[in-house]
Amino acid sequence: MENGGPRIRRRVSVRKRNRGSIESLCVAPAPADLQPPEDLEDEGAAGSRRRKTGSPGPPQENDSDEDMFNDYDSFTENSFLAQVEDLEQKYTQLPEHRELVTDSATKGLCSESMENKLPVFTVSSSTDPETNQHIKNQSAADGPTGPEPDSDLLFDVPSSQVLYFERIQNSSNDLAEQSAKERDGNSHKSPNDEPVCSHQELPQPNDDISEAKASSETSRRKSIADHLKSALAGNATARTPVFSRSKHLKETRLSEEISVARKAMESPSDDLGPFYSLPSKVRDLYAQLKGIKKLYDWQHTCLTLSSVQKRKNLIYSLPTSGGKTLVAEILMLQELLCRQKDVLMILPYVAIVQEKISSLSSFGVELGFFVEEYAGSKGKFPPTKRREKKSLYIATIEKGHSLVNALIETGRISSLGLVVVDELHMIGEGSRGAILEMTLAKVLYTSKTTQIIGMSATLNNVQDLQKFLKAEYYSSQFRPVELKEYLKVSDTIYEVDSEAEHGMTFSRLLNYKYSDALKKMDPDHLVALVTEVIPNYSCLVFCPSKKNCENVAEMLCRCLSKDFLSHREKEKSEVIKNLRDVGSGKVCPVLKRTIPFGVAYHHSGLTSDERKLLEEAYSTGVLCLLTCTSTLAAGVNLPARRVILRAPYVAREFLRRNQYKQMIGRAGRAGIDTVGESILLLQEKDKQQVLELINGPLENCYSHLVEELTRGIQSLFLSLISLKIATSLGDLYQFMNGTFFGVQQKILLKEKSLWEITVDSLSYLTEKGLLQRDSCGTSEEAQCCFHITKLGHAAFKGAIDLAYCDILYRDLKKGLEGLVLESLLHLVYLTTPYDLAAQSEPDWMVYFRQFSQLSPAEQNVAALLGVSESFIGKKASGQAIRKKVDKNIVNRLYLSFVLYSLLKETNVWSVSEKFNMPRGHVQNLLTGAASFSSCVLHFCEELEEFWVYRALLVELTKKLTYCVKAELIPLMEVTGVLEGRAKQLYSAGYKSIMHLANASPDVLVRTIEHLSRRQAKQIVSSAKMLLHEKVETLQEEAEELLRLPADLPGLGGSDTEEV
Repeated sequence: MENGGPRIRRRVSVRKRNRGSIESLCVAPAPADLQPPEDLEDEGAAGSRRRKTGSPGPPQENDSDEDMFNDYDSFTENSFLAQVEDLEQKYTQLPEHRELVTDSATKGLCSESMENKLPVFTVSSSTDPETNQHIKNQSAADGPTGPEPDSDLLFDVPSSQVLYFERIQNSSNDLAEQSAKERDGNSHKSPNDEPVCSHQELPQPNDDISEAKASSETSRRKSIADHLKSALAGNATARTPVFSRSKHLKETRLSEEISVARKAMESPSDDLGPFYSLPSKVRDLYAQLKGIKKLYDWQHTCLTLSSVQKRKNLIYSLPTSGGKTLVAEILMLQELLCRQKDVLMILPYVAIVQEKISSLSSFGVELGFFVEEYAGSKGKFPPTKRREKKSLYIATIEKGHSLVNALIETGRISSLGLVVVDELHMIGEGSRGAILEMTLAKVLYTSKTTQIIGMSATLNNVQDLQKFLKAEYYSSQFRPVELKEYLKVSDTIYEVDSEAEHGMTFSRLLNYKYSDALKKMDPDHLVALVTEVIPNYSCLVFCPSKKNCENVAEMLCRCLSKDFLSHREKEKSEVIKNLRDVGSGKVCPVLKRTIPFGVAYHHSGLTSDERKLLEEAYSTGVLCLLTCTSTLAAGVNLPARRVILRAPYVAREFLRRNQYKQMIGRAGRAGIDTVGESILLLQEKDKQQVLELINGPLENCYSHLVEELTRGIQSLFLSLISLKIATSLGDLYQFMNGTFFGVQQKILLKEKSLWEITVDSLSYLTEKGLLQRDSCGTSEEAQCCFHITKLGHAAFKGAIDLAYCDILYRDLKKGLEGLVLESLLHLVYLTTPYDLAAQSEPDWMVYFRQFSQLSPAEQNVAALLGVSESFIGKKASGQAIRKKVDKNIVNRLYLSFVLYSLLKETNVWSVSEKFNMPRGHVQNLLTGAASFSSCVLHFCEELEEFWVYRALLVELTKKLTYCVKAELIPLMEVTGVLEGRAKQLYSAGYKSIMHLANASPDVLVRTIEHLSRRQAKQIVSSAKMLLHEKVETLQEEAEELLRLPADLPGLGGSDTEEV
């Protein structure tokens, strides 16, 4: 950059010596001039030598533009710049010759810069062919370092000047059009007239126009020199961007392979291309990022099924850890890259969504598609419409439903090429199952081109699902690691054998010496079972409850040998240190005692930061045993050599076969273990029931669409009418017949028919003021139509549970009468989830203590809600209360206190201790409030009377989503970066997404404690993805603003007039 000045001086002097004057380009040459001069070759060679020999001295620092160009004025008057000015002046005087061809230069700017070429700015002259040939010859003779024969005089004008000339051209053309219209009535040019570049007489304009043009041209001539001086000075000191040619070649190759793969998929040939109709780069990425070099036989068979090739809907089922997800990922990549369609992947939990986004962001960055998170309060509705790159939406069940609604409402559902559902069996689980069913039913009804892929490890009544989804079915019993199932009764272990008489055969007796004290502490012989595998191998112990997890972890550590303390001792102490960091200096006492032995517990009572740290430590082998609840089986993938089920119960309910299969499916780590083992501990009294469990079939999936009224069929009808998918009674009934419930109605309906249920649901919605019935023009009830009210539309857009819709409206309406804005408490109360309030029971002493510490403004909020300090005091002291107070309001206010304290302190630990609540529950409350706040915001956006809440709730939702100091929020936007990691990154100097996107994974690993290389790569990839997404969105918004509106008034009329 420092030697930019001398380099520019050399370039300018060469031009002055080698090029003819620009005026000569516009004058037809004499025949003699067309012959090359005798000394041209020598002069060119000399010019070449002068170019090659530079000053060997060190470059001088230039403090100003004058220093850079030395003789500033002479540079302007005698150089190429002066000639450009003269040429521009003559061209602006001739309207016929005013065309500077900049379009081709501007279009080629990006592609040429990728190949490290200078932009080409061409000047179109109106000379005859002989003149053009003379110019080419002269240009070619200028020396070996000159431009190619096709290039023009201004071959290396910087892009800023290209744009400047473009503006000159546009303004000149506008002036020319104006004067041409005035001359139209007096003079017409013959189409046979040849353009002349030399002196040509023009019709004289009138005096006013003449003066205006003269003034305009004078000001333009005065400004051009100064503008170009400044532009040249800036370009000389600016750093030239360096583009990687190898990267460009890789991108070109990838684009070509995608094109070939797309053609191969469209042809009837069986040739699947480099990697299942995908570019070879996809295969390389799987090998590099996931260590997958070869697919299992069943995966190859599934991907080559004729039904898959024909894009038919597909359901496939395999045991846990069989590799189901890889097949889905390959199908998603085919849709994104080859068919150029968006893809939606629906996963059951937020943690799994974030894990999947982290693992697929690298693919998105390398292959050119976006990976977008739709979980919690994250997600944009409707999603950003992209014209070039496609998007992979990874969503929870609830957010996936909202996304499909938004696409249908905006008429973009056909842009969704594929919907993938993991854990398809969840369609039979309560309200979440009802929402999943609604989502799939709408996709089936509104888009005939969208493919649906469902996968699960625990499916039984597949025929019903096949009929609902109109899908093919594929199943296999493949497991990469053999699984052996055992039962333990007393001190005897039996192996599960379906062919045996009683379903099991004797295996062995436990050979472990127990003292009397140890037998009392460990009556189930857990210590004997776990010490057979740990610390060299990993072990999971599933417990019936959260409290039992902690108790078992402590009991094991009291019984384990002290030798376990020395195994990876340093790394375990670092895990405790990390937990202290994310806990703001505090560590759970139980974890502090168990981690030195390599043991920890894992359940929802932990914060997400703690769970993530423990999962990482377990995955790397620092921790060798986790005691956990059944939710881990359906959550993140944490396999083990041995899985132990502490009892055949989940809480107080007996274990279901689906749950059992998911738990034991964690046994056996592909690529590490040769065998996996599961051991179920049971009492003699449960033996018969357990034998039925392990040898019986999987439970059937049944629709909950009607059972979950307000979150099921009624919510479905409201959305169908709002989206205009079905508006009449007959159409709604017909839609219901196509749902999963419709397929199973003969089994599920006992008392009422489907028609009666449809009529009852519409009556309920009408009574609630969410729908209105149109006047029927016919006597047939089926033809009666409905339309949605404003309140109904707001409930639909906000995805509000209809059971709480009228309560929310009433609370918001009442809030307008005296909204307290001196603190956040009132707004926090309005966004506290109703369902969580109904499930909570306050600690009245804590409630009273917090109530007594309220400020006057905060006490005013409680008074507006009808909750008095005396009422809370009487509840705390156990006194009888005569006055009736709404229990739901009291409970909701208590949870509001928890959230309000959390927003003020941003420390889960201190709030947890203050309210005597598990820290995991506090964090779950925060997550639920952030999600509900987002719903209330969308609800208010649809009702004009609630305009005041809109701006307030935007900021509150953001505060609830992150609940950290403001400087950490940008870092936490990156998937997988939680509060603890964000603090580490910020302290290390990574303060924005740009920092993370441009970070080196190796440097991150060295800088950030306990960060593995895999995690560092995922963080960088996620940051790059987020940054690219923001840039693309801004670019598309800018292009949209600059695009000529298709409905511009007079646009069609002007074309007609010209014709």
